[in-house]
Amino acid sequence: MRISTGQMFQQNTNSILEKQSATNTIMAQISSGKKVNTAGDDPVAAIGIDNLKQKNALVDQFVKNIDYATNHIQQAESQLGQADTLVGSMKESVLRGINGSMTSAERQVIADDMRQSLEQLMSIANTKDESGNYIFSGNKTNSAPFAFDNNGDVVYSGDSGIRKSNIAAGVQVNTNVPGDTAFMNAPNAMGDYGVNYSSSQQGDFVVSSAKIVPQIPAVAHIADIYSFKFSDDGVGGLNVEVSDSTPTIISAAAPFDASVPIKFRDMEVTIDGKPAVNDVFTVEQQPQVSIFDTFSKAIALFESGNDAQTPAGQSELAQLLNNIDSGVNQMSQQRSLTGNSLKVLQQYSDNHTDEKLINTSALSKLEDLDFASAITEFEKQQLALSAASSLFSKVSSTSLFDYI
Repeated sequence: MRISTGQMFQQNTNSILEKQSATNTIMAQISSGKKVNTAGDDPVAAIGIDNLKQKNALVDQFVKNIDYATNHIQQAESQLGQADTLVGSMKESVLRGINGSMTSAERQVIADDMRQSLEQLMSIANTKDESGNYIFSGNKTNSAPFAFDNNGDVVYSGDSGIRKSNIAAGVQVNTNVPGDTAFMNAPNAMGDYGVNYSSSQQGDFVVSSAKIVPQIPAVAHIADIYSFKFSDDGVGGLNVEVSDSTPTIISAAAPFDASVPIKFRDMEVTIDGKPAVNDVFTVEQQPQVSIFDTFSKAIALFESGNDAQTPAGQSELAQLLNNIDSGVNQMSQQRSLTGNSLKVLQQYSDNHTDEKLINTSALSKLEDLDFASAITEFEKQQLALSAASSLFSKVSSTSLFDYI
């Protein structure tokens, strides 16, 4: 078969260009250290490489979220720990103040010390993070969550918002503890109602429980201020009468037995101790108590002179001590939850580290270059290119006239 001069030149040119392209490809691989630089190098491997890189990018974002969440949760846990220690010290002060041998001046010293501690507790509750945001204010991070109002009561200006962080596919973790949950909304140790004792109280008693008890059939509870009055039954015992705020008697005078709860409407009130004739007290709905208000009431009692030693003062202090324990439990519970969150974050951090290691290993197998093989192939392609170029040079310079 005859080959024209043009066809020969075209074939040899194509051969040289192919050898140059192969050489350039290997040079690019050696330069980048990757055997797949474009999808054209290996379409199947390129898809796998892209998927693995996307997975690693997602893992990196999850790790950043975990670092952010860990930092904020650690801050909350640390501050709750400090608050727990401080509240424990304040409870010891309350117990010292109950001691009947103390003078009014000594109780005033305890009250002054507790007031300083209360302000320190307020400072802890108003802690800011590294960005200047209040950590216990819910979603209202730009304003201080706790402050004293004109009456000296502590008010909460934050909200109950929970900020969350995505730490894995479909997994979120709370990154903050709202201040109302940590410091304001502890369950009332008595149940659903709080007690107001009368300064004229003579008996030695405390209300240990005041709860709403569901009825069958169910009835709607009527929240009100209920008054209890004790009277002489004429035979050496006591009767107790319950009225509402109108005032209307809703439970007529009946024999009082401390071992049996006083039941009316859908409520049960349990009294420990022995009331005296004409003793009265009221209960008012209060399902939750604030650790701040609890200590403020204790301080006010100690500052009022001998009121802490009256029967009413002793009864109120007993109630306050129970509510202090409830507040401590509330803070401890929230601190425990932050500890659990930190454990979860560490577990997912370890999981992400392992996942990225696996992904990176698979990625290396798909795209990393075997330099020894690549250099050998490069030398082969260079030799082939040199040979093709040399042969083309000789053939192209050959002429029939040289042999005539």
